[in-house]
Amino acid sequence: MGVQPLLDEHFPTPGHGVGLSLGWVTVVWLTHLLSEADHRLHQVEPWAEQRLHTLRGSTGQRVDPLDVSDDRLAAVLESLSDDAHWQAFEGAWTQPWLRVYDLQPERMRLDTTTASGYWRVTEDGLFPCGPRKDHPPDLPQVKVLLSVLDPLGLPVATDVVPRQRADDPLSIPAIARVRESVGRRGLLYVGDCKMGALETRAFLQAGGDASRCPLVEVQLPPHVWEAYVEPVSSGHQPLSRITRLSATGTRQHIADGYERLEPLTAEVAGTRLAWAERRLVVRSCQLARAGERALRARLAKARAAVAALNTRGRGKPRFTELPPLQAAVEAILTRYRVQGLLAVQYTERVHTRRLRRYGSRPATVRVARDLGVKAVVDRPAVAAAIGRLGWRVYATNAPSDRLPLAQAVLGYRSHYLVESDMGRLKGHPLSLTPMVPGARGPCHRLDPTVVGGLAGPHPAGVCDPPAPGRHTDGAGELVCREPEAGDGPPHDRAPADTR
Repeated sequence: MGVQPLLDEHFPTPGHGVGLSLGWVTVVWLTHLLSEADHRLHQVEPWAEQRLHTLRGSTGQRVDPLDVSDDRLAAVLESLSDDAHWQAFEGAWTQPWLRVYDLQPERMRLDTTTASGYWRVTEDGLFPCGPRKDHPPDLPQVKVLLSVLDPLGLPVATDVVPRQRADDPLSIPAIARVRESVGRRGLLYVGDCKMGALETRAFLQAGGDASRCPLVEVQLPPHVWEAYVEPVSSGHQPLSRITRLSATGTRQHIADGYERLEPLTAEVAGTRLAWAERRLVVRSCQLARAGERALRARLAKARAAVAALNTRGRGKPRFTELPPLQAAVEAILTRYRVQGLLAVQYTERVHTRRLRRYGSRPATVRVARDLGVKAVVDRPAVAAAIGRLGWRVYATNAPSDRLPLAQAVLGYRSHYLVESDMGRLKGHPLSLTPMVPGARGPCHRLDPTVVGGLAGPHPAGVCDPPAPGRHTDGAGELVCREPEAGDGPPHDRAPADTR
């Protein structure tokens, strides 16, 4: 890999130059990280002390346990925190991979993930607290953006920012770093909707690169989406059938779609840019079937809830006026999102009852009103709604001869490649999460690169304001909880499922 000479070339060795160089210290550290699946600094020195003969024989260096003490490793991290030196190293490290393996870069994939750790949240720290899907949910976290080479999944650039940073502005700096590392233009960048900002697509167009990403409501207003789907619903727009080869060797129908051109204008670096973007309007068969099942389940639940309004029960009030009953029905339709799909029928029965005179009470007639409601499925409306399920719109500036409609759909389904890199980053053997600080206190900079386990820097960001329900100290400072029983270091946990 050539990690050691490149690190020594681009980074000065901290301290007085005694002992191993920064490159060799990093190589020994990475060996520990990959073999032990433990990123804690204070665990490296005792590990190396037990393997001095092996380390000295394999490196050809006079390895001493103090070369990889936690103080020395912290100094290495501080040296790696120079962004200018790191970006130069990153580019020099990527180029030999492309030459040695004769890789012809054509596609890059971008995506983000989060990583948590046991850190104290500070005003200028890199680890804020916030909502997250991982477990446990109350740890501070950072956001990691990966740029990987397709289809190998080789990480080319990595950015680490505080969790509260938005995803959209991260794409342009990552693309710029990929251009410096790879040294080529004309690549196809594939991402999810977070890469769909107009500024990002215009930046790629201006730089001679191509993009492919889905558009969501922020980039595609509802009236534009309606204009794309309406020609298909009315039968005026023919669709192309998209298939792929299944495991049994048969062709499997996976989607239908068509494409159209949209003129766009944007300003890039003070220059007005105009271009025509291809919009790929695609209906996924699997997504449409899943949406239909969910819709029919909601219809059944809504009908059952409406019918329950008619049932009598002890202590259950009856509807005697129409407006309250209509409000209850409307609330049910809104809850299950089936407005306009059920025809609601109201019935009213009037019962009269004669009461004879009793004592001083005169004879009278008592009138009782009994309201009922019934929900019937509006089949034409449901059929129209089902026809609008499963649609997605993708944007690309790649010409059709380079990226046909079918290839664009099939290529986007391979986005799991970058997800696999994230699985290796957060699972074994790297086991980045959860991060556990050593005796020196919280680490303020971190930039993990998946393949090779390199640790580089990124400037710390700004912390989120304290969230309700978090632990605070006496002065009101937000403090994330300390490790508890069952929160052991990553190597004590079951390996993450990276499938």
